[in-house]
Amino acid sequence: MKKPTIGIIGGSGLYSMPGFTAHEEVTLDTPWGKPSDPYVVGQLAGKEVAFLARHGRGHRHSPSELNFRANIFGFKTLGVDRILSLSAVGSLKEEHPPLKFVIPDQFFDRTRGRVSTFFGEGLVAHISFADPVCPHLSKIVHQACLRTGVSVAIGGTYLCMEGPAFSTKAESNVYRSWGMDVIGMTNLQEAKLAREAELCYVTIAMVTDYDCWHEEHDAVTVTDILANLSQNADNACKVVAATVASMPDVRECKCGSALAHALITDPKTVPSATRKKLELLVGKYLV
Repeated sequence: MKKPTIGIIGGSGLYSMPGFTAHEEVTLDTPWGKPSDPYVVGQLAGKEVAFLARHGRGHRHSPSELNFRANIFGFKTLGVDRILSLSAVGSLKEEHPPLKFVIPDQFFDRTRGRVSTFFGEGLVAHISFADPVCPHLSKIVHQACLRTGVSVAIGGTYLCMEGPAFSTKAESNVYRSWGMDVIGMTNLQEAKLAREAELCYVTIAMVTDYDCWHEEHDAVTVTDILANLSQNADNACKVVAATVASMPDVRECKCGSALAHALITDPKTVPSATRKKLELLVGKYLV
């Protein structure tokens, strides 16, 4: 099996997407436990890719239960260096209606107590996170949306809430007053850990409905939301395939050296157990 270089995080829609040929399922264990599900490794648009169902097949894991570290470390273990993360979101702006895709370039954290780093236990690192999304990867996804006819906005802020309950109207209106664009429950931790793992990362936020601030929110039925989810899944398959097809072989961004100036601890003092645990991430720096 060739090593996959592109990782895809999302729902089960990929399994039936045109052009995807699955080679095998790969079950991994990591220093942080098991990922959400086995990785499905296969070929898409002539490139090797690895797919992970974020919540597990059958949607078994809630946002607060996700083992984000295992999920991202598993991709790194497989050889992935770029991640496309598909995420259903609510819209906080009128200009982002249902069925629109948003490619955010910022995140705002409203989660509580989630672990968002690989580091600790004797090794301290402070990554730069001012620009949390890979700009090169964002542009490739944006162009793929345009080519496939999917309505898209590039740029904006993804507010990551704890969940699993949705916002109150008071919260939703505060988030709107802050200028947030979309709201979801999962992608901030993925982005932070991907940066620490020196992986390129982009969120493809797929709007299913307006959040509860909208005057027509109460008129939206479960049937409407399910129809939007289905259409978004179809569009996601098109965008992912087009993105993978146009992905350059060589990365030209700075994501691959994110740890070069982030490690603070004197290498001589790093405990051997921690060094072993993080060898895949920091081995080239702790020499």
